[in-house]
Amino acid sequence: MLEEALEHLVKGIVANSEDVQVRAKRLRKGKVLEVRVHADDLGKVIGRNGRTAKALRTVIGSLAGGRYVRVDLLDLHEVR
Repeated sequence: MLEEALEHLVKGIVANSEDVQVRAKRLRKGKVLEVRVHADDLGKVIGRNGRTAKALRTVIGSLAGGRYVRVDLLDLHEVR
C-alpha cells in the first residue's frame, strides 16, 4: 500500500511520470522505499530546501502507522 501511495504522489509532481519507479526493500528495522525518477525531475521531487521530499516522507510515515519507513530519492540511472 505504501509503495502505491508514494508512486501516485510522485507521479503527480514529475513531468516524466512514465519513468517513476518505486521499489521496497526490507530491513531489520523496517522498510526502505526507493523512488527512482528521471534526472530532469529529481529537483522537483526534492523541492526547494528539501521541502517536497520532507512532505513526502511525512505523508508516508503517517500512512505507515508508526512502523519505520525510509524514503530514498534516486536518479533513474543511479546504481545502488
